[in-house]
Amino acid sequence: MLTVEPTAIPEIKVVTPKRFGDNRGFFAETYHKQRFAEAGVDMEFVQDNHSLSAVAGTVRGLHFQSNPFAQAKLIRVVRGRVLDVAVDIRRSSPTFGRHVAVELSAENGRQLLVPVGFAHGFCTLEPDTEIVYKVSAYYSAAHDHGLRWNDPALAIDWPVAPTDAILSDKDRQQPLLAELPAYFA
Repeated sequence: MLTVEPTAIPEIKVVTPKRFGDNRGFFAETYHKQRFAEAGVDMEFVQDNHSLSAVAGTVRGLHFQSNPFAQAKLIRVVRGRVLDVAVDIRRSSPTFGRHVAVELSAENGRQLLVPVGFAHGFCTLEPDTEIVYKVSAYYSAAHDHGLRWNDPALAIDWPVAPTDAILSDKDRQQPLLAELPAYFA
């Protein structure tokens, strides 16, 4: 009922639920705890979030929460397309500072599983793009942090120039990787 594909960073997974289509459209189970666990993705999600970005070229992120409210995320697009990015911010990891970038769209139905210890963000590739994602811990403003989306040390090939990106004030002021405290040792 679903496929789980590894990425260049083994902890990050691309999950694609099977779609059953006919002349009316399709049906898909986007999350089934037992089937996910059988596929090696065994975690508890406690909150769903929904984001709309009206303009293509909107960048949200790179965000994460620190312990004890650190979050794993399961991200999917329900309208439009994004380049979805996860950056390893675990200091002792052999992939520290590296990232995975995957195109998610309403059409391809792919989901990205981002575990605890990674900063997450995306850039919209179409107007009126909507993302829905599950998280494994509740939101906590006191534990909400970020990483500069266009830090040259990350070498992320964003599909928008820094001067054209639509950003929040908060995301413009996030620290560089070299300035980031060791939230995840």
